[in-house]
Amino acid sequence: MTDADDHAVDHAVDDAVRAANSSFYAALEACDLDAMAEVWEHSDRIVVTHPGWPMLRGWARVAGSWDAIFRNTGYIQFVLTDELVTVVGDTAWVTLDENILQSAGSTEAAEQLSGSKATSVNVFVRDDTGWKMVVHHASPVAGEG
Repeated sequence: MTDADDHAVDHAVDDAVRAANSSFYAALEACDLDAMAEVWEHSDRIVVTHPGWPMLRGWARVAGSWDAIFRNTGYIQFVLTDELVTVVGDTAWVTLDENILQSAGSTEAAEQLSGSKATSVNVFVRDDTGWKMVVHHASPVAGEG
């Protein structure tokens, strides 16, 4: 394989990880638990830490947290910035800033939007079906620094 071939493979792998990461945020914006389930590995080793929440481990607890968030979110939109993909073998992580516009409660409450920012790390592992999320950790950013 030539250097050009290696570079093309690297870009293809990075693109696949970016697509998996994009699917995560699309499921989150749509408040779609079925789509979220497609993104995640279903195992006891997975972990999610939502801003202000304790760490939750295992698919049942992770899925339950998304269900609770989706039931209490009228609208949410993410603008992702400073995104960096790193791949080592069958493991990849994406570091980024989440610039969030959201409303709580019903869709009627969407008229009262608020903004926030979190910095996140999303970890994926590659299996026979593609890249699956195993860690999402989001920490709130208090102000611009």
